[in-house]
Amino acid sequence: MSNESLANLMTESRRFAPPAEVVAGANVTAAAYDAAAEDRLGFWAEQAQRLSWAQEPTETLDWSNPPFAKWFADGKLNVAYNCVDRHVEAGNGDRVAIHFEGEPGDSRAITYAELQREVSQAANALIELGVATGDRVAIYMPMIPEAVVAMLACARIGAPHSVVFGAFSADALATRIEDGDARVVITSDGGYRRGAPSALKPTVDEALTRPGAAKVRSVVVVRRTGQDIPWTEGRDLWWHEVVGRQSEEHTPEAFDAEHPLYILYTSGTTGKPKGILHTTGGYLTQTAYTHHAVFDLKPETDVYWCTADIGWVTGHSYIVYGPLANGATEVLYEGTPNTPHNGRWWEIVEKYGVTILYTAPTAIRTCMKWGDDIPARFDLSSLRVLGSVGEPINPEAWVWYRKHIGGERTPVVDTWWQTETGAMMISPLPGVTLAKPGSAQTPLPGISATVVDDDGNEVANGFGGYLTLTEPWPSMLRTIWGDDQRFLDTYWSRFEGKYFAGDGAKKDDDGDIWLLGRVDDVMLVSGHNISTTEVESALVSHPRIAEAAVVGATDPQTTQAICAFVILRGGAPQEEGLIEELRAHVSKELGPIAKPKRILAVDELPKTRSGKIMRRLLRDVAENRELGDVTTLTDPAVMDLIQTKLPSAASED
Repeated sequence: MSNESLANLMTESRRFAPPAEVVAGANVTAAAYDAAAEDRLGFWAEQAQRLSWAQEPTETLDWSNPPFAKWFADGKLNVAYNCVDRHVEAGNGDRVAIHFEGEPGDSRAITYAELQREVSQAANALIELGVATGDRVAIYMPMIPEAVVAMLACARIGAPHSVVFGAFSADALATRIEDGDARVVITSDGGYRRGAPSALKPTVDEALTRPGAAKVRSVVVVRRTGQDIPWTEGRDLWWHEVVGRQSEEHTPEAFDAEHPLYILYTSGTTGKPKGILHTTGGYLTQTAYTHHAVFDLKPETDVYWCTADIGWVTGHSYIVYGPLANGATEVLYEGTPNTPHNGRWWEIVEKYGVTILYTAPTAIRTCMKWGDDIPARFDLSSLRVLGSVGEPINPEAWVWYRKHIGGERTPVVDTWWQTETGAMMISPLPGVTLAKPGSAQTPLPGISATVVDDDGNEVANGFGGYLTLTEPWPSMLRTIWGDDQRFLDTYWSRFEGKYFAGDGAKKDDDGDIWLLGRVDDVMLVSGHNISTTEVESALVSHPRIAEAAVVGATDPQTTQAICAFVILRGGAPQEEGLIEELRAHVSKELGPIAKPKRILAVDELPKTRSGKIMRRLLRDVAENRELGDVTTLTDPAVMDLIQTKLPSAASED
């Protein structure tokens, strides 16, 4: 795509001013950018005062051995105390911390006082099981309150947790247990998924047969579904027994600000997963601040809901640590958005009066596919801020989200960040930013990010390149667990003195940033770099298309050929001539070079439970290769359905 085409696309983008009532009461104003620009470290030192410190830090940043950062290193604090106890001590013990909604319809409201008691009991149970400060604990659970309690209990005693997504295979779980050398696993008999119990404990049992995971001495099991499960006497313990018998009193210990808080493994498609290490003081400072600033949180009145899973970093930072550090009331939902009906999410918004909703573009596009009439059946008037996370959001989904979910009145904050960054880095601010659909826009106050060319030079407005971070930030990863060299090679070797995020980006004429997805999702077609995201956005802008995924397949003539997989709106049958119409539409929107060589209409796309489209599997299909690992998919059978359509898939010049 030429820079001229990009400029035309961005120029046509609509702008949305922040609502007057949000501006009037905004937590953060434009002055924050000026303050951070004038004294970046002073700005972050001020944000650290949002936390309760047992020992106040006197040094903000130690960057004497880059890129190994130390933030607030001489300070001491306890993360669980900051997320729970201090709110009780402030007189907010009766405030609901978590509204839990189970997929079958069961619900539970947990106050901060109740959360404090349960976290204390769980911390005491871990101590009884021999878990000491610095020991690692693996957590493999569904989206139930005990998952949050387990994470906070680990933080309370200084035992770094390693949360493993509750749909990963036994091999994936075993690999993560082995790499982190976890000796205790916390799991559940199962959880509810798509209307039925889904077992988890058997996967743990299988994982622990692997030699690398054989050191695990205890498995604590939450009874959620009541399924019959295998049991190993002397190793397996029921949560309600071992936790339930503990004292409700536990005094949290203060730890150094650089004490490890958790390891979270990136779900790489090849090679050993990377264990991203996050520490305590800087991480909590930035997650708390960004949750406060980007969502304009008013903890006394807001009901916040992030639809992510705790197995991903979004769940860590914006379900557990950021919201609870801020004393928020939040919703925790166990199931899927279409169980038992396609309006389940909106039913939950109406039930709890949700005011802030944070979800993924993939989920938004799925709701678009189901039809505008679904959310229209529910009262969504409580919503006042909407957010997106996980991948670049196409402008059509952004506008639909604001119109049909936000009632054409809510700000939409499109956030860019990563497992590695720990917290939000680029996002509009709801009371400040003139929003552009599809653009994450501006680095947050205190964050230094820019787009550079192949030589590491900052590009001019209107041009694209690689997204880099040029100054350290509080919630940054400290290393890859057990592999400092891989940390250096992976993130700091491409551009000297800069963290390379692995994402492509472009700046518009105003200097606002538009994310283009992973660099490996940038296709090289006849010498032109074309972003899969841009082609997907063009396809979704067609009135017949609900969702699209684009990959580049090896092509002897053009280096790569653009292959698209599309879902039609409303499940309508494919009409004759539609494929050519779509190809012509993309050509008109982006230019002839971006016209897909092949388009295949499918019923579903391969996705993980976090909503990520597994493009590598689509690339396997496009290149007629044997499929790679499908164990992380929500529904592995989707790939079979896609392959059955291959004979009629091609539409080529």
